[in-house]
Amino acid sequence: MLRSMTGFGRYELSNEERKIVVEMKSVNHRYCDISIKMPKKLGFYEATIRSLLKKYIQRGKVDVFISYEDYTENKVCVKYNSDIAREYVEKLRQMGDEFHLNNDINVSNLSRYPEVLTLEEQTVDETELWNILEEAISHACEHFIESRTREGENLKNDLISKLDAMLGLVEAVESRSPEIVAEYREKITAKVQDLLGDTKLDESILATEITLFADKICVDEETVRLRSHINNMKASLDEENGIGRKLDFIAQEMNREANTILSKANDLDITNIAIDLKTEIEKVREQIQNIE
Repeated sequence: MLRSMTGFGRYELSNEERKIVVEMKSVNHRYCDISIKMPKKLGFYEATIRSLLKKYIQRGKVDVFISYEDYTENKVCVKYNSDIAREYVEKLRQMGDEFHLNNDINVSNLSRYPEVLTLEEQTVDETELWNILEEAISHACEHFIESRTREGENLKNDLISKLDAMLGLVEAVESRSPEIVAEYREKITAKVQDLLGDTKLDESILATEITLFADKICVDEETVRLRSHINNMKASLDEENGIGRKLDFIAQEMNREANTILSKANDLDITNIAIDLKTEIEKVREQIQNIE
C-alpha cells in the first residue's frame, strides 16, 4: 500500500497511576529523520523508542511528542530498619544496667529515634513503565500509518491519472512520427522535380535521403522506453512501502527520454507534445516527493 510522507497520529493512555500522550506528525524528507521530545524521566528509553518507531517509518521528517504524568510521584512508603532499632534497644538496655536506670523503652519512643523509620519514594518499575509506553507509542504509530495510507491513496490516484495522460502523449508522438516522414517525402520530391524539370528522378537517391532523414528524427526507441517506464511506475504503485526512491529514479529516466524526443524533434507538433510530456513528468516528480 502506497503511503504519503505527511501524516499525523495521536494516542492517549491513562490509568490510576500515570498518563501518557504520544503525538506524531511528519513532512517530506529525503531520509528518515526522527526528532523526539519527551520528559527527562523517559530519556532512558530513547534508543528503544527510536528502534520501535523505525519499524513503522522508513522516510520523512517525523516529530514525536511524548508527555508523561506520574500520579505516584508524591507517594512515599515507610521503611522500618530493624537492625538499627535492635541496636538502639541493646544500647539502651546496656545504659540502664550500667547506670541502674529503669528501662522505659516503648515502641512509640523507639520509632522516633533516627533511621528507625524512614520515608522513601516508591521506585518506578522500569519494565512496567516501558510496557505502558510501548503500548502508547505503538497505537500512535498505527494511527500515524493510517493517516499516511489515506493520503497515499489520494497520491496514487493522482499519479495514475497523470501517467495515463502521459501514455496519451506517447501515442500522439508515435502517431505523428510516420506522418512527418511522409510529409518530408512529398516535400523533397516536389522540390527535386522543380529543379530537374522533365529529367527522370533517381528513386534510389531520393530513398537514401528520406532514409537518412527518417533515421535522424526517429524516436521509436525513446517512445518504447518511455512507455515501459510509465507502465513500470504504474505497477510499482501497488508494491509494498518504501517505493519513493524507486519512483523518483523512474521519473528521472522518463525525463531523459522526453529530452531526447525534444532534441530530435523536427516538427512543431512533436515539439509541443514533448514539452507537454516534460511538464507532466515534472508534475509526477513533484508528487513522488510526497511518497515514503
